Amino acid sequence: MHYKRVLLKLSGEALMGDSDYGLDPTTVKRVAEDIKEAKKLGIEICIVIGAGNIFRGVAGAAEGMDRSTADYMGMLATVINCLALQNALEQIGVDTRVQSAIPMSTVSEPYIRRKAIRHIEKGRVVIFAAGTGNPFFTTDTAAALRASEMSCDALLKGTKVNGIYSADPEKDSNATRYKHLTHLEVLARDLKVMDAAAVSLARDNNIPVIVFSVHEKGSFAKVLQGTGEFTIVDDIDENQKNEQKEVKNG
Repeated sequence: MHYKRVLLKLSGEALMGDSDYGLDPTTVKRVAEDIKEAKKLGIEICIVIGAGNIFRGVAGAAEGMDRSTADYMGMLATVINCLALQNALEQIGVDTRVQSAIPMSTVSEPYIRRKAIRHIEKGRVVIFAAGTGNPFFTTDTAAALRASEMSCDALLKGTKVNGIYSADPEKDSNATRYKHLTHLEVLARDLKVMDAAAVSLARDNNIPVIVFSVHEKGSFAKVLQGTGEFTIVDDIDENQKNEQKEVKNG
Protein backbone atom coordinates (compact mmCIF):
# COMPACT_ATOMS: atom_id res chain seq x y z
CA MET A 1 0.00 0.00 0.00
CA HIS A 2 1.43 3.34 -1.03
CA TYR A 3 -0.29 6.18 0.74
CA LYS A 4 0.95 9.74 1.02
CA ARG A 5 -1.89 11.08 3.20
CA VAL A 6 -4.48 9.21 5.26
CA LEU A 7 -7.26 10.00 7.68
CA LEU A 8 -7.56 7.90 10.84
CA LYS A 9 -11.06 7.60 12.29
CA LEU A 10 -11.09 6.62 15.96
CA SER A 11 -14.18 5.84 17.97
CA GLY A 12 -14.47 7.40 21.38
CA GLU A 13 -14.53 3.89 22.83
CA ALA A 14 -11.01 3.35 21.45
CA LEU A 15 -9.74 5.79 24.10
CA MET A 16 -11.72 4.22 26.93
CA GLY A 17 -9.49 1.21 27.56
CA ASP A 18 -11.08 -1.18 30.04
CA SER A 19 -13.08 1.59 31.68
CA ASP A 20 -16.83 1.87 31.35
CA TYR A 21 -16.76 5.59 30.65
CA GLY A 22 -14.44 8.44 29.80
CA LEU A 23 -10.75 8.41 28.95
CA ASP A 24 -8.03 5.99 30.01
CA PRO A 25 -4.68 7.89 30.02
CA THR A 26 -2.67 4.72 29.36
CA THR A 27 -4.79 3.85 26.31
CA VAL A 28 -4.63 7.42 24.97
CA LYS A 29 -0.83 7.34 25.32
CA ARG A 30 -0.59 4.00 23.48
CA VAL A 31 -2.76 5.28 20.61
CA ALA A 32 -0.55 8.37 20.40
CA GLU A 33 2.56 6.19 20.22
CA ASP A 34 0.97 4.14 17.42
CA ILE A 35 0.27 7.34 15.49
CA LYS A 36 3.87 8.49 15.99
CA GLU A 37 5.15 5.14 14.73
CA ALA A 38 2.97 5.42 11.63
CA LYS A 39 4.12 8.98 11.05
CA LYS A 40 7.74 7.78 10.96
CA LEU A 41 6.84 6.00 7.70
CA GLY A 42 6.65 9.44 6.09
CA ILE A 43 2.86 9.44 5.80
CA GLU A 44 0.79 12.57 6.41
CA ILE A 45 -1.91 11.95 9.01
CA CYS A 46 -5.14 13.64 10.02
CA ILE A 47 -7.65 12.31 12.54
CA VAL A 48 -11.34 12.36 13.40
CA ILE A 49 -12.49 11.09 16.81
CA GLY A 50 -15.96 10.09 17.97
CA ALA A 51 -17.42 10.64 21.43
CA GLY A 52 -19.11 7.35 22.34
CA ASN A 53 -17.01 7.17 25.51
CA ILE A 54 -18.64 10.36 26.79
CA PHE A 55 -21.95 11.07 25.07
CA ARG A 56 -23.85 9.83 22.02
CA GLY A 57 -26.38 12.15 20.41
CA VAL A 58 -28.49 9.23 19.17
CA ALA A 59 -28.65 7.78 22.68
CA GLY A 60 -29.68 11.14 24.09
CA ALA A 61 -32.40 11.48 21.48
CA ALA A 62 -33.65 7.99 22.32
CA GLU A 63 -34.15 9.15 25.91
CA GLY A 64 -36.43 11.96 24.77
CA MET A 65 -33.89 14.75 24.24
CA ASP A 66 -34.19 16.96 21.17
CA ARG A 67 -32.01 15.32 18.51
CA SER A 68 -30.25 18.51 17.44
CA THR A 69 -29.41 19.42 21.03
CA ALA A 70 -28.17 15.89 21.72
CA ASP A 71 -25.98 15.92 18.60
CA TYR A 72 -24.43 19.25 19.56
CA MET A 73 -23.62 17.82 22.99
CA GLY A 74 -21.95 14.88 21.28
CA MET A 75 -19.90 17.27 19.13
CA LEU A 76 -18.69 19.08 22.24
CA ALA A 77 -17.69 15.72 23.71
CA THR A 78 -15.48 15.02 20.69
CA VAL A 79 -13.48 18.15 21.53
CA ILE A 80 -12.56 16.65 24.91
CA ASN A 81 -11.24 13.53 23.18
CA CYS A 82 -9.34 15.57 20.60
CA LEU A 83 -7.62 17.69 23.25
CA ALA A 84 -6.66 14.56 25.19
CA LEU A 85 -5.07 12.97 22.11
CA GLN A 86 -3.36 16.24 21.15
CA ASN A 87 -1.82 16.43 24.61
CA ALA A 88 -0.62 12.82 24.42
CA LEU A 89 0.89 13.35 20.96
CA GLU A 90 2.71 16.54 21.89
CA GLN A 91 4.12 14.91 25.03
CA ILE A 92 5.96 12.45 22.76
CA GLY A 93 7.13 15.10 20.32
CA VAL A 94 4.46 15.02 17.61
CA ASP A 95 3.43 18.52 16.49
CA THR A 96 -0.37 18.60 16.49
CA ARG A 97 -3.22 20.99 15.76
CA VAL A 98 -6.91 20.67 16.70
CA GLN A 99 -9.44 22.28 14.37
CA SER A 100 -13.06 22.42 15.48
CA ALA A 101 -16.10 22.66 13.22
CA ILE A 102 -17.77 24.55 16.10
CA PRO A 103 -15.57 27.59 16.80
CA MET A 104 -13.81 27.37 20.18
CA SER A 105 -10.95 29.81 19.83
CA THR A 106 -9.75 29.35 23.41
CA VAL A 107 -8.88 25.67 22.98
CA SER A 108 -8.67 25.07 19.22
CA GLU A 109 -8.44 26.60 15.78
CA PRO A 110 -11.61 26.98 13.70
CA TYR A 111 -11.84 24.50 10.84
CA ILE A 112 -10.35 26.13 7.75
CA ARG A 113 -9.68 23.72 4.93
CA ARG A 114 -6.67 25.48 3.38
CA LYS A 115 -5.08 26.03 6.78
CA ALA A 116 -5.56 22.38 7.69
CA ILE A 117 -3.89 21.28 4.45
CA ARG A 118 -0.99 23.63 5.16
CA HIS A 119 -0.54 22.14 8.64
CA ILE A 120 -0.50 18.64 7.15
CA GLU A 121 2.04 19.66 4.48
CA LYS A 122 4.28 20.97 7.28
CA GLY A 123 4.26 17.55 8.90
CA ARG A 124 1.77 18.28 11.65
CA VAL A 125 -0.98 15.89 12.69
CA VAL A 126 -4.34 17.64 12.39
CA ILE A 127 -7.23 16.44 14.58
CA PHE A 128 -10.69 17.46 13.41
CA ALA A 129 -13.13 18.04 16.27
CA ALA A 130 -16.91 18.54 16.51
CA GLY A 131 -17.80 16.28 13.59
CA THR A 132 -19.19 18.18 10.62
CA GLY A 133 -20.52 20.93 12.89
CA ASN A 134 -24.08 19.90 11.99
CA PRO A 135 -26.61 17.70 13.80
CA PHE A 136 -27.90 14.48 12.22
CA PHE A 137 -24.44 13.59 10.87
CA THR A 138 -22.17 11.03 12.54
CA THR A 139 -18.43 11.32 13.06
CA ASP A 140 -18.08 8.54 10.45
CA THR A 141 -19.62 10.91 7.92
CA ALA A 142 -17.35 13.68 9.23
CA ALA A 143 -14.37 11.37 8.66
CA ALA A 144 -15.40 10.67 5.06
CA LEU A 145 -16.02 14.39 4.50
CA ARG A 146 -12.65 15.48 5.90
CA ALA A 147 -10.84 12.69 4.03
CA SER A 148 -12.40 14.02 0.83
CA GLU A 149 -11.56 17.65 1.63
CA MET A 150 -7.96 16.81 2.55
CA SER A 151 -7.50 14.69 -0.61
CA CYS A 152 -6.57 11.65 1.47
CA ASP A 153 -5.51 8.42 -0.22
CA ALA A 154 -7.40 6.29 2.31
CA LEU A 155 -9.67 6.41 5.34
CA LEU A 156 -8.61 4.04 8.10
CA LYS A 157 -11.17 3.18 10.76
CA GLY A 158 -9.76 1.84 14.01
CA THR A 159 -12.30 -0.36 15.80
CA LYS A 160 -12.35 -3.05 18.48
CA VAL A 161 -12.20 -5.87 15.89
CA ASN A 162 -9.70 -6.60 13.13
CA GLY A 163 -11.95 -5.94 10.15
CA ILE A 164 -15.50 -6.28 8.88
CA TYR A 165 -17.32 -9.49 9.79
CA SER A 166 -20.44 -11.16 8.43
CA ALA A 167 -21.92 -10.83 11.93
CA ASP A 168 -20.85 -9.55 15.32
CA PRO A 169 -17.88 -11.82 16.19
CA GLU A 170 -18.46 -11.25 19.91
CA LYS A 171 -21.99 -12.67 19.62
CA ASP A 172 -21.64 -15.15 16.72
CA SER A 173 -18.75 -17.63 16.79
CA ASN A 174 -19.43 -18.49 13.13
CA ALA A 175 -18.89 -14.92 11.94
CA THR A 176 -16.28 -14.68 9.19
CA ARG A 177 -13.97 -11.77 8.44
CA TYR A 178 -14.01 -10.27 4.96
CA LYS A 179 -10.62 -9.43 3.45
CA HIS A 180 -12.09 -7.27 0.70
CA LEU A 181 -15.43 -5.67 -0.07
CA THR A 182 -16.65 -3.01 -2.44
CA HIS A 183 -18.48 0.06 -1.17
CA LEU A 184 -21.68 -1.21 -2.80
CA GLU A 185 -21.35 -4.59 -1.05
CA VAL A 186 -21.09 -2.87 2.32
CA LEU A 187 -24.24 -0.89 1.55
CA ALA A 188 -26.18 -3.81 0.03
CA ARG A 189 -25.36 -6.18 2.92
CA ASP A 190 -26.12 -3.46 5.46
CA LEU A 191 -22.82 -4.06 7.24
CA LYS A 192 -22.75 -1.70 10.21
CA VAL A 193 -19.06 -0.80 10.15
CA MET A 194 -19.89 2.77 9.05
CA ASP A 195 -23.13 4.56 8.35
CA ALA A 196 -24.43 4.59 4.78
CA ALA A 197 -23.75 8.30 4.25
CA ALA A 198 -20.08 7.84 5.10
CA VAL A 199 -19.67 4.81 2.83
CA SER A 200 -21.46 6.57 -0.04
CA LEU A 201 -19.30 9.68 0.35
CA ALA A 202 -16.13 7.59 0.35
CA ARG A 203 -17.35 5.76 -2.76
CA ASP A 204 -18.25 8.97 -4.58
CA ASN A 205 -14.73 10.31 -3.95
CA ASN A 206 -12.94 7.02 -4.67
CA ILE A 207 -11.50 6.74 -1.15
CA PRO A 208 -10.69 3.22 0.12
CA VAL A 209 -11.90 2.46 3.65
CA ILE A 210 -9.66 0.18 5.72
CA VAL A 211 -11.04 -1.32 8.92
CA PHE A 212 -8.62 -2.68 11.54
CA SER A 213 -8.29 -3.20 15.28
CA VAL A 214 -6.89 -0.17 17.06
CA HIS A 215 -6.49 -2.22 20.25
CA GLU A 216 -3.51 -4.13 18.86
CA LYS A 217 -0.31 -2.21 19.53
CA GLY A 218 1.39 -1.07 16.32
CA SER A 219 -1.54 -2.09 14.13
CA PHE A 220 -1.88 1.34 12.49
CA ALA A 221 1.65 1.22 11.07
CA LYS A 222 1.25 -2.44 10.07
CA VAL A 223 -1.87 -1.68 8.04
CA LEU A 224 -0.15 1.22 6.29
CA GLN A 225 2.60 -1.20 5.28
CA GLY A 226 0.07 -3.74 4.00
CA THR A 227 0.60 -6.25 6.80
CA GLY A 228 -1.51 -7.23 9.79
CA GLU A 229 -5.21 -8.07 9.69
CA PHE A 230 -7.78 -5.72 8.18
CA THR A 231 -10.62 -5.42 5.69
CA ILE A 232 -10.29 -3.06 2.75
CA VAL A 233 -13.34 -1.52 1.10
CA ASP A 234 -12.83 -0.09 -2.37
CA ASP A 235 -14.40 -0.25 -5.81
CA ILE A 236 -11.96 -2.77 -7.25
CA ASP A 237 -13.53 -6.22 -7.27
CA GLU A 238 -11.52 -9.43 -6.94
CA ASN A 239 -11.51 -10.10 -10.71
CA GLN A 240 -9.97 -6.67 -11.38
CA LYS A 241 -7.39 -7.27 -8.65
CA ASN A 242 -6.42 -10.62 -10.17
CA GLU A 243 -6.12 -9.02 -13.61
CA GLN A 244 -3.85 -6.32 -12.14
CA LYS A 245 -1.67 -8.99 -10.50
CA GLU A 246 -1.39 -10.89 -13.80
CA VAL A 247 -0.36 -7.73 -15.66
CA LYS A 248 2.19 -6.90 -12.96
CA ASN A 249 3.60 -10.44 -12.93
CA GLY A 250 3.67 -10.54 -16.71
